[in-house]
Amino acid sequence: MYDLLVVGAGPYGLSIASHAAAAGLNLRVFGRPMESWRDHMPGGMFLKSEPWASNLSDPQGRWRLDAYCAERGLTARHAQPIPVEEYARYGLWFARHAVPAVDERMVTRVAAGPGGFTAVTGDGEVVYARTVALAVGVMPFIEVPPALRGLHPSLVTHSSHHSDLTPFRGKDVTVIGGGQAALETAALLAEQGTRVRVLARAERLEWNDVPPPWERPWWQSVRAPHSGLGPGWRNWFYSERPGLFRNLPQQTRARIAATALGPAGAWWVRDRVERAVELLPGHEVTAACAVPGGVRLDTVSREGVARTLETEHVVAATGFRPRCERMGMLAAELRGTLAVLPDGSPATGRDFESSQPGLFLAGLVTASGFGPAMRFVQGAAFTATTLVQGVRRRLGATPTHGTVPVPGTGKRSGAPAPVSH
Repeated sequence: MYDLLVVGAGPYGLSIASHAAAAGLNLRVFGRPMESWRDHMPGGMFLKSEPWASNLSDPQGRWRLDAYCAERGLTARHAQPIPVEEYARYGLWFARHAVPAVDERMVTRVAAGPGGFTAVTGDGEVVYARTVALAVGVMPFIEVPPALRGLHPSLVTHSSHHSDLTPFRGKDVTVIGGGQAALETAALLAEQGTRVRVLARAERLEWNDVPPPWERPWWQSVRAPHSGLGPGWRNWFYSERPGLFRNLPQQTRARIAATALGPAGAWWVRDRVERAVELLPGHEVTAACAVPGGVRLDTVSREGVARTLETEHVVAATGFRPRCERMGMLAAELRGTLAVLPDGSPATGRDFESSQPGLFLAGLVTASGFGPAMRFVQGAAFTATTLVQGVRRRLGATPTHGTVPVPGTGKRSGAPAPVSH
């Protein structure tokens, strides 16, 4: 039986695994490393967060993004976005150096079992562990507006369904949403020859400002310090003090989690959108139906003005909603026992442990407890450090030591023989 089973191999899962291995835990890691970044983002996209705020976390801080870039002859500079494809390669590099061998099979079911948990892989292997860390990312929590649900995928898709936008070349596409995913997707579509429009509920689109220089007068830094979530003391608090954020009243936490750092486009994509994309802010889709050649959308403006438009395809760049009921890999009897917050996300304690002893959660599902940083890679370091400490407390005894060296650390883990990534 393993001390810890890590389910998920994105930035949070890999960071947790690195810290757990360094702590001497006997662990197993499942998931395709950086899968969302490799398979669910179109080529040509860039990382919105600053390079220095996008590091995966290992205890020694050796395997940072800037170290990877230096090794590759690239630059990782403030206010210079990193291509998503390169960031995915960084995650694979981190996995090779800082994490025990990752088993790329998917875990399809996690259930409570004798002495801990049982997990079942897609090909039927059963694995036993005393504790589990679920770091399943965002894909289980895709959110599509009710009016669009039920339409065939040939007509409506979520923005995360696309790693390649070329099938839309020469077509008419409507992107719904006002955030970075919507706006950058629209820019890429327009640049390849797609006729594209963006339809958003907000009365006007929001754009992030060009970040202030890294080096600046001290009084400017005091007024608006840099943080992994942007300049300003409020963002600094969200970014650097998620443990304190959790001490805020629950209603305050829920409000901030739902509204802070709302939909906005990066400064570097604004011109690409405004010069080539039809923008329709202040419109909400009220109904949608299939028609010959595509989809008919019925919309209403904030003033109550109805409008109808037809398009060949709709891309819903409408984000993710981390509801407990969508954690389908958890056995129904286990999922049904979890304490849930008013927004539908699972409740967690101070060390990311759910109400089920030994079941730990990481990433987007913890944003209502620990704040907006959990929606970004920025939150991975705090999560990995705190969660692994919680696992060790839950185990309550010296963990078993395995036999496989952790690459680049000299430490050992109970991981299985390597699986290539």
